[in-house]
Amino acid sequence: MSDAPAQGTVHPPTWEAHLPPGTDPATVALTPAANLTARWVAHWRARPSDVFLLDDHGDSLSGAELDAASATAAGRLAGRGLRAGDRVLISCGSSLELAIAHIGALRLGLVVIPANTAYRAEELAHIIGDAEPRLAIIDDPERAGWVRQAAPIEVLAPELAVADADGGGLPALDATTLESPALIGYTSGTTGRPKGAVLSHGNLLASVEAVRIAWRWTPSDRLWLCLPLFHMHGLGVGLHGTLAVGASAVISARFDLDALLDAARQRRATMFFGVPTMYSRLAAADAGALANLRLLVSGSAPLPADLHRALEQASGARVLERYGMTETAMLVSNPFDGDRRPGTVGIPLPGVELRLDAATSEVLVKGPNVFGGYLGRPDANAEAFTADGFFHTGDVGEYDEAGYLKLVARMKELIISGGYNVYPREVEDALRLHPAVHDAAVVGEADPEWGEAVTAYCETDGSVSGEELIAFVGEHLARYKRPKRVSIVSALPRNAMGKVVKASLADAPTTG
Repeated sequence: MSDAPAQGTVHPPTWEAHLPPGTDPATVALTPAANLTARWVAHWRARPSDVFLLDDHGDSLSGAELDAASATAAGRLAGRGLRAGDRVLISCGSSLELAIAHIGALRLGLVVIPANTAYRAEELAHIIGDAEPRLAIIDDPERAGWVRQAAPIEVLAPELAVADADGGGLPALDATTLESPALIGYTSGTTGRPKGAVLSHGNLLASVEAVRIAWRWTPSDRLWLCLPLFHMHGLGVGLHGTLAVGASAVISARFDLDALLDAARQRRATMFFGVPTMYSRLAAADAGALANLRLLVSGSAPLPADLHRALEQASGARVLERYGMTETAMLVSNPFDGDRRPGTVGIPLPGVELRLDAATSEVLVKGPNVFGGYLGRPDANAEAFTADGFFHTGDVGEYDEAGYLKLVARMKELIISGGYNVYPREVEDALRLHPAVHDAAVVGEADPEWGEAVTAYCETDGSVSGEELIAFVGEHLARYKRPKRVSIVSALPRNAMGKVVKASLADAPTTG
């Protein structure tokens, strides 16, 4: 029995709705340069004295300094024998040195493989075996040791702008094409071993140009960037977007509430990109200084509608929620001008085509930002795209009454209980309405009677029982959507971007 959302006659807005008034869609160019780095360098050379990157310690890089430092880094990599098309693994904490190393690698034409700094030896070994990098840039001795155990490749520290004896001469820079691979982003591996999504210069440039247009991002903006630079949100949107726009960013190694509020007051920050766990802390704080920021963007995990409203009440700021993936960079966004609807991710960004599968409501997308395929995975690539070239996102979606996209569930997270379809997000949202619940995660667990039992894991203040929460959900949702089991846990397991790791829920420490 299907419980899929009926779409009726809803006609979602197209990407043209993001354009400033009076803009002719025919004039929109999402790839206005020969490659990604050429776009960046043009800004540095046009404004050599302007500051483009800063850090928490007061250090900064002007256009001329960034141009020279990244060229030195590229020269050092070339001196190690690397040439355009070679792959380099980078796993480092956020810093100016990391940014320079990343930019230098791309300017040389190398393909960067960003790796989470939380990865352990086995995870790094899988990526190294799959992608076969020629060299690694690592900022931690233990991780460097794991890399050397996995493959006989050289490992460098991220301070590549400090030339050494074997740095070599200045190689040809910024010579790649839009079709040249730039990044291999490894997926989270929630449905098996992680796969490497190969994104080209054109994919990454088209994505940041789309958000530049949609978010009215200008060279006068300054982003406080505390998201890790191994993830699409921090790297592909935060750093790449800042450089493509010709704006500036303060690169921070971690999220710090006081530092953000100080950046909004003292460091001329105008933008902040965060994940829901960060916004939860902001909503509970004295967040009035956020009113100084012209744009707050949330992504990487769904932002609960009640948190969206709580933050607006605390600060007067309306968060702009968007939707993207490793394989596609940015896809959908609430509009900058117009209604930002809590609980939705908005409408397609410039250049993006989107539709919902008629049978499953899976979100299917197509556009210049969408990757060409997974590294060395012909079978996976055949399954990843429809016959007419749309990418299967694996997300189940529906349109609200205004045609904005809502993400309901992951295809593989859909729970079929007693023949009914239950979407975890809907049950999680209902649980979060209870004042004692800080957060919740819902999964299906094997059950001899129901096939799958709706099972909830809840972070609470300790004042509510599982039985009370089951009854509470029954007040808001159909009976078959009520959890059969509720575990009260001290903390939900999360990854570096704040996403709940549902595969680890059973191991979460319980309370009471």
